[in-house]
Amino acid sequence: MTAPTPLIAGNWKMNGLAAALSEAREVAAGVDGKGPRVALCPPVTLVSRMSEALKGSAVLLGGQDINAQESGAFTGDVSAEMLADAGARLVIVGHSERRAGYGETDAIVAAKALAAARGGLEPIICVGETLEQRKAGEALAVVTGQVRGSVPTALKPGTFAVAYEPVWAIGTGLTPTTPEIEEVHRAIRATLLEIFGTDGAKVPILYGGSVKPANAAEILHAAEVGGALVGGASLKAADFLAIVNAV
Repeated sequence: MTAPTPLIAGNWKMNGLAAALSEAREVAAGVDGKGPRVALCPPVTLVSRMSEALKGSAVLLGGQDINAQESGAFTGDVSAEMLADAGARLVIVGHSERRAGYGETDAIVAAKALAAARGGLEPIICVGETLEQRKAGEALAVVTGQVRGSVPTALKPGTFAVAYEPVWAIGTGLTPTTPEIEEVHRAIRATLLEIFGTDGAKVPILYGGSVKPANAAEILHAAEVGGALVGGASLKAADFLAIVNAV
């Protein structure tokens, strides 16, 4: 079975004012659509404006989080339908910062993934272990457990991605060794095949943990790595494009 097209998604997190749209335009100008799929996920205040900035380009637009409900009394939240209405095509759900800082459980993440599909968005479902869990030898059990709990069986393979985030590597400059990355990605693939049968091979598995131009090529060519969820390096077009071109 043919491997899924790689996806390189940039997560701007809580960064970016209107002036940063110039970086998005530069990314758009540097992506010809012949390589990996490329996406930018800005803060919600920029989603609509970035949609205009990316219009006509091969770069996809994503959001960073959603409420699982379609609408209602949820002050400060946005729904999948709202993001899609603003021009988004994808959305990150279950990012480690949401799990740790906002108490999101696997069940909450799964509900958001289903909501994304309901609203016409492609969810990027995040999983990953903490440093304490890795030191305790629990990394594979934690990650595969999160896959089982966070990836709804109702989703159709090919319409979502899974992103592995070693929580201890995000923003720290630390990066797992290539064998460590491959071990976890292989375990995620095995779990997806267990859940979805042979169709589990259609799901891209992204790596997200201090991906930079200097280490992108090695990571992106590791076994079962089908792209990257990029944090800080996605804020500068030159750095992000270097990662895109490393595929």
